[in-house]
Amino acid sequence: MERVVIIGGGYAGIYALRELVKKKNIKITLIDKHTYHNLQPEVYDLIANKSNFADVTIDLTTLCMGFNHDYLEFKNLKVRRIDQIAKKIYTEEEEIVEFDYLIMAAGTRTFFPASIPGLNNADDIKKLHRAITFKQSFEQQLFEKIRNEAKQCADTRIVVVGAGLSGVEIAAEMAYYSNKFFERGNFSCDNLKISLISSSVSILPGLSQQLINISQKRLKSLGINIITNTKLQKVEDGYCHLSNGTKINHSFVIFTGGVEASTITAELEDVEKNGRGQIIVNEYMQTDKYPNIFAIGDIAEIKNSKGEIMPPNVTIARISGTNAGKNLINMIEGRGMTKCNPKLDGILIALGGKYAAGDIFGLLTVKGRLAYEIKKYVFSSYRKPLLKLIHSGYNKLKRL
Repeated sequence: MERVVIIGGGYAGIYALRELVKKKNIKITLIDKHTYHNLQPEVYDLIANKSNFADVTIDLTTLCMGFNHDYLEFKNLKVRRIDQIAKKIYTEEEEIVEFDYLIMAAGTRTFFPASIPGLNNADDIKKLHRAITFKQSFEQQLFEKIRNEAKQCADTRIVVVGAGLSGVEIAAEMAYYSNKFFERGNFSCDNLKISLISSSVSILPGLSQQLINISQKRLKSLGINIITNTKLQKVEDGYCHLSNGTKINHSFVIFTGGVEASTITAELEDVEKNGRGQIIVNEYMQTDKYPNIFAIGDIAEIKNSKGEIMPPNVTIARISGTNAGKNLINMIEGRGMTKCNPKLDGILIALGGKYAAGDIFGLLTVKGRLAYEIKKYVFSSYRKPLLKLIHSGYNKLKRL
């Protein structure tokens, strides 16, 4: 029986798994150091109290139990070494997992440039446990402000570094949440200040000017201070030093300035990678030297048919994961493989509360409540089938 291992239970890994379970006579092992699939784009809702922990996670044990496949298992392990010649995966828990085919889907992590002193103290909300810690610290500070408002009313200042999608969305959600918080409680100590720092000449570099204009107008209406064409140079207690010669106070620093591949890619020593550690794959999602090893989602450098590098997002995770799953089965069955030519469906940006902006298939720009409802529908259409599977898996576990 052929042994297939997926490392990483994120979006790309789950989409690959959904294809692989269609073949019943293979052994599939999903490995992840976490016990849950983190619905990362929705973590901003968690921070802004629009959702809870259960809303932004999918339990991987019950998910695997929910698939109708006799030879599928989930292993909660931390991978330490991969021997691609011997086809063995060595883990921190000293368990060895053997494979015939391997799908690398371990994703990315926030890149903290060593050239910026003090940045290691910034909040990394890409990791769920760090996002929850930030949420707790922020709410504790709000409580302290309210408790002491008659005596003093010191500013709470959040500095968001990086004005791509993640930076814009977290700044907008935090601003909207805090505005509603003080408004609902009629607290006098309403002085949360949020600054958004972009090293580019505008926010959301690479997106259409129309989307940039809509987003910028919304951010300003929420009271966010936008600073463009400026880089963060140093972080120290209470201050961020900027390249324009100024410094601004901070209570919290959230860094969203870039990503790099999971450190696990270093274990594939003779596989071609780019400067960010991403594995370079061909049009079938295979690595350059080992046709039995695939890489998908954010951990891979994926190109379309024009040779353009695709951005790391959920759409590309879905397309690459699905393609790799299908091609792996084709390999096992001796059939020809299908080229992956990823295309973006569009883009949707959460801008606080029930307001969003988006570009649909490059044909239509939407904003406001309509864009929010479309974004909500897209998320729901991904989450609902997984919820059905984990409910089925949970019921199976109860019967054991």
